[in-house]
Amino acid sequence: MSTDTKPGEVTLRIDGRIAVITVENEAKKNSYSPEMMEQLSEHLTTFDDDDDLWVAVFCSAGKDTTAGLDMPKFFGPDATAKPRDPDKVDPFGLGRRCRKPVIAVVQGLTFTVGIEMMLAADIVVAADTARFQQLESKRGIAPIGGAHFRYLTRTGWGNAMYHLFLCDQFDADTALRMGFVQEVVPFGQEIDRAIELARKICTNAPLGIRATKVGAMAFLDAAEQAAIAQIPVIREQVMNSEDCKEGIQSFIERREAVFQAR
Repeated sequence: MSTDTKPGEVTLRIDGRIAVITVENEAKKNSYSPEMMEQLSEHLTTFDDDDDLWVAVFCSAGKDTTAGLDMPKFFGPDATAKPRDPDKVDPFGLGRRCRKPVIAVVQGLTFTVGIEMMLAADIVVAADTARFQQLESKRGIAPIGGAHFRYLTRTGWGNAMYHLFLCDQFDADTALRMGFVQEVVPFGQEIDRAIELARKICTNAPLGIRATKVGAMAFLDAAEQAAIAQIPVIREQVMNSEDCKEGIQSFIERREAVFQAR
């Protein structure tokens, strides 16, 4: 029996003034390899630098947005992850950010980094199949891609802490009610709807739209930079802990973790 060994990739398609960036790794539920993350950064940078492109649609092929990172390729003995180029757009919006509108599209499993990259975009269109979960703390670690502060700006303190502390799974209707996403449409219509919104945005003055986003980011920047500065502290506190080792081992063994707060 043959197996599909094609590596995942992130592609860029131009539709008029719109850049359609698509994650394609369905065999692994669109989990990200370091190489895919680099491709995503390259495409976002191409979009941001090209004055002929006005709006980006960031989407994923198939049933799911993503199950998260391909962990061994980031943290295992054969890891291929490299430091991110600060001159390129950061998909998590922790470094360089796009100055132009980005519409994220989500469906099915939308876990961990999928949420964090979604929240680094500006508008989110969700399929009614979307299921969200920020589950790092179930694995003995903590979210370090922006969830710890972007949940706050999207949903408020109570909603943010509720889902970050419980590490629970919630659906598209809950996400819409909280303001986590802006529209929910039937599965199969989400990408078309995002492109429709992008075309409507493109009827407005691009410099005015860009100035609006840059001005809004300036308002958030001071608070975000303080939160971003905490990421190395968070990483140091959790990544070398016994709880982190237990969380990863429990994930490998497919059992509930037993944490000791050390």
